[in-house]
Amino acid sequence: MIIALDRSIPHWKEFFSGMGEVRPFEGWCVTPGEIRDADALIVRTVTPVNASLLEGSAVRFVGAASAGTDHVDTACLERMGIRFGYAAGCNAEAVSDYVLTALQAVAARRDWDLRDRSLAVIGVGHVGTRVARKARALGMEVLLCDPPLGALTGESRYQPLERVLGADILTFHVPLTRGGPYPTWRMVDRELLGRLSAHQVVINSSRGGVVDGRALASALRANTLSGAILDVWEGEPRIDFELLEMAEIGTPHIAGSSREGKIRATEMIAAELGRFFGYRNPGNNGTLFPEPELVRPAAGTRGREAVAGVLARILDLGREDADLRALAAAPPEEAARGFERLRTERELRPEFSSTIVELGGEHAALAGVFAAMGFRCRIRT
Repeated sequence: MIIALDRSIPHWKEFFSGMGEVRPFEGWCVTPGEIRDADALIVRTVTPVNASLLEGSAVRFVGAASAGTDHVDTACLERMGIRFGYAAGCNAEAVSDYVLTALQAVAARRDWDLRDRSLAVIGVGHVGTRVARKARALGMEVLLCDPPLGALTGESRYQPLERVLGADILTFHVPLTRGGPYPTWRMVDRELLGRLSAHQVVINSSRGGVVDGRALASALRANTLSGAILDVWEGEPRIDFELLEMAEIGTPHIAGSSREGKIRATEMIAAELGRFFGYRNPGNNGTLFPEPELVRPAAGTRGREAVAGVLARILDLGREDADLRALAAAPPEEAARGFERLRTERELRPEFSSTIVELGGEHAALAGVFAAMGFRCRIRT
């Protein structure tokens, strides 16, 4: 069996080498010729999978080592009789870690106490559920919006979008869809932004196309919105640097880039491919997952400063933002390659749930905050 595979997928050798001949390719510029005689194609979100890529190929299985599927023409795969699998929920913990770090950053910059603020979680799937749970544990008022889930369950806790737009912070965790009863493409448009006010903040770590970038930049420029934290962008890796300039924090699509999440994604797709072709998946028996990290707040820090120091050890939003902005002066193609490097070549971070925060006497009172965000806590006596 020949497996054509994006070379940036972590640990592909451990999971796929035993199932056939693996041919790595560059995901963002793969050509039909590179996959023509492959039996299986394994991609990330940077590779559009459609008829123009697959026509005339031997591919019988496509796997996306990602939680999203908007880069894959699933209707086309069904017509061509090609099995499709993806890693639903693989990065949910990592993205929720990102959002909690963003919430702490927003609170620090505005001198907010999160216990006095409200959060609208728009899209309550794998990620949104975790974000809501952690935010509530921090004492925030949490509003849930998920029209498809509300229609399915009939539960009143899933409110219509117009009823959650008054929240201090809105965070989006929806798939990118253009059709059907609940399209999300550019749901954050000029009309929606016009209903927000100058104290509110928008966070988008779902898909770039959920936001109308020009409309958002205009709202930020006019100060009719307090700020935006953006991890995803329309047209990646060729992003809108004008929008980045207006954003409060911009990062290169790394919200889901944890060590555990990437291993989980590769593992899930390898298992699906193995089942389809009848191969025994070698698995990893847990050996690839890292040992828990141990971090301590810096001596002499207190409260918010101590929390921020620990978070920066895991996910330094300031560094990610600065490195992305540094690409703005580069020619477009060089900037696009730089975006990809920032996204794929940074050392993967541990998830909060795989991190032990050791707290001495001066920081013991912070145990509840760290536990709410998903860290393991240990009190040092």
